[in-house]
Formats: sequence, C-alpha cells, structure tokens
Amino acid sequence: FRSRNNAFYCVDTTTGKRTSLRTGNEEEAQQIVEAKNQAGRQPVLNLQIAKAYLAGSDNGITTRTWQQAVEALTQTKQGANRERWLRVAKDRALAPLWPRVIIETPGELLLRALQLGTVSTNVYLRRLHNFCVDMNWLPWPLIPKRQWPAVRFKDKRGITPEEHARIVARELNPERKAFYQLAWHLGASQSDLAHLQAEDVNWGARIICFVRMKTRGRNLTPPQIRFGKEVEDVLATLPRSGPLFPYLRTVRANDRATEFRQRCVGLGIHGVSLHSYRYAWAERAQIVGYPERFAQLALGHNSKAVHRAYAKKAQVTLPPLEDYERNMAAEAVIVPFRSEAAGSDQRAFTRGA
Repeated sequence: FRSRNNAFYCVDTTTGKRTSLRTGNEEEAQQIVEAKNQAGRQPVLNLQIAKAYLAGSDNGITTRTWQQAVEALTQTKQGANRERWLRVAKDRALAPLWPRVIIETPGELLLRALQLGTVSTNVYLRRLHNFCVDMNWLPWPLIPKRQWPAVRFKDKRGITPEEHARIVARELNPERKAFYQLAWHLGASQSDLAHLQAEDVNWGARIICFVRMKTRGRNLTPPQIRFGKEVEDVLATLPRSGPLFPYLRTVRANDRATEFRQRCVGLGIHGVSLHSYRYAWAERAQIVGYPERFAQLALGHNSKAVHRAYAKKAQVTLPPLEDYERNMAAEAVIVPFRSEAAGSDQRAFTRGA
C-alpha cells in the first residue's frame, strides 16, 4: 500500500509487520514484494539464482573458499605481519571454516569458531571477514558489526622497580642484562631494542633515535629518547659500532619472550612479559608528570589513546591544590631580558626550573 508520503510499504500477513520498500514507484514496489514472497517459498532455489547473478561479475564467487581468502590476505603482508597470518591459518578453531565456500557460509559457523577460539581468533577472523566484504567476495556481512563479540584482552601491567631489580641481579649473561636494563630506561619494544645499532646513539646530543620496525614505511616521526648517566653506563658496556646486541638480534621474538618468562618464573614473578617494560615506562612517566607529548615521542606512539592505555594503571598521588598554588607562586620570579625586535630591555614573569 501507498502511505501518505507517497512511499510504498508491504505488510507481512503472518506477523502484521509493516516494512518500507523505499520506493515511490508502484511497479518497483510490486517486484520487491514478489521477490520477498518468492524468497519465503523457495530459499534454496533463490540461493542458486543469487549465485548465478553474482557469477556474472565474479567467476570465482561460487567456488572461492575461506582458505583461498586467507592465503590472498597473507600475500598482502610482509615481515612479522605475514608470520602472524601464517599462524592464523593453523588456528584449530578456524579449521572447519577453511574448506567452506565463502558465499555459502552461514554466520553461525563464524560464531561457533569465535566460541571455540581465543582473543586472537576474534581479532583475525574479524579482519578476514572484513577483507572478504571489501573485496566483494561477500555481498553482505555474515555477522553485523554490532554482533561481533567484544575483544577482551588479558589484564596487562608494567614491571615494578623491585621486580626489575631482581631480574637484573639474577641475570648472569652480560648481553641480556644490558638488554633488560635498556628496556627499563628506554621503554622500547623488544624487537626495536634488539635491533638497535651503535650508530643510533648520538653521544653529542645524548639521544637515541631509531625507526620502529612496527611503523617502518609509514613516514612517522621516529622515537627520540634522551638518555642520562645510567643509560650511558649501560651503553659503555656495549659495542661501539654495529649491532648493540649481536646475539639477541638473531633470536626470534618468541624465543626472547620465552627466555624472559623462564627467568620470571624462576624468581616467582608472574603476569609480566618483555612488553611490560613499555607499560612500566609509561606508568613511570605518568607518575612523575612527564609531559604526555614527550612520552608519546619517546615511545613512538602516534595516538594519545594508545599512550593513555599504556599508562592507565599508574598510581598518581595528587598534591593539595593549595600547596601546589603556593609552590607555583614561590617559583615565580621576575628576570630581565632583552627583546631583539624592540632593541630594548623588557621585564616578564618566568618560573624557575
């Protein structure tokens, strides 16, 4: 029937529900209603008809499987990302999905895989599903965006100073000991730290600058970390040219993480990993009031949200406002300075260091 706004609606004779046909053309409205009725009477035949229409624009749509899709997606990745997708193909929760034709896959099969899998299964299956939608291998999403189970990562925390001191005190290998010490002071990821070169250290400016492996090729500002006396003492024990960690740079990231976990288990330290050093650095910066923009530059984070997620567990003790105001007033002094533009002496307020 036609509504007052000249748009056509259809009525379900079973439920009485009205649905807009989104057209004001009577002929188009009639065709849509006939299609709806036909879909209810012969769903299997309609699937074959739909596949016949889709095959007109993509010959492989009737035979393309999820295995072929994940292989195509893996070919677009490089380095560590490629290795992750190769591991995704071995996920047991996704094994029943691989031989299924994409266009014939029910959404319940994806939900079943999500129930059996881990957080990683959720993350990568979502990416694979969206890849198929973007490539027009799926005419519509099998699971609407709002219906995907929320991704809930395990709780993460930073390494405490006491834990770090115990780890360093027990480590007998000089290279690993220096590696853990620099991880504490620099907050760099384990791969970036392991691949540091002596040439990345600017002794004159006392800055360590390197291109992050994770963001290489994205034309982002590389981390620039100023170092002090403690880092200088650690660097003095490392090679003056070439790789700073000749052995650790040849070890796989998973193996470096396993070695660290074994040392933590031996010390009775649980709930941390090598990546916890980055959380610890961000938390320490938050506690002492290190400017957020400086912390972002040091950690190589382009997003404030990411940095705040790292530092969210920092326990900050706020000073009383009246004490803070009193200290700010006491630090304010008047010093003369000369304005180059005006060529005359000026006076202004400034705060002491």
